[in-house]
Amino acid sequence: MNQEFVKNRIKAHEGFRNTVYTCPTGHLTIGYGHMLTDGDDFVEGVEYDKAELEELFDKDFKIAYDDAADIISEQELNIPDLAKEVLIEMCFQLGKPRVLKFKKMITALKDNKFQKAADEMIDSRWHKQTPERCKSLANIMRGLLDK
Repeated sequence: MNQEFVKNRIKAHEGFRNTVYTCPTGHLTIGYGHMLTDGDDFVEGVEYDKAELEELFDKDFKIAYDDAADIISEQELNIPDLAKEVLIEMCFQLGKPRVLKFKKMITALKDNKFQKAADEMIDSRWHKQTPERCKSLANIMRGLLDK
């Protein structure tokens, strides 16, 4: 798996802002889609250094990577790298708890039914919130051959 490729795709989907902004779901966010938490000390109206926000992205990516690996292990998924990459990006955007709510998608992945997994991605609230990103990732999943 090419982690740099996945990172670049996430960055392209997220876009970049060096100031705090409100994302489409109403959360304060900065950098490449980092949702602010109580532990963050970013201030609205202040421009932050891109290098600092790149480090923050790398930390967020590691969390998403580890969360996807946990899902793969816990759900006993034997899936190709492209499907793993999709899970990483879903974990980055949605977080592990929300990805785990895609029960029918996970069942399809267990059965290596990638077309069904893509259908389940499209049949979601996530698709309504970020349709282009969801379609893009579902199309990657559709590119895999069912077993």
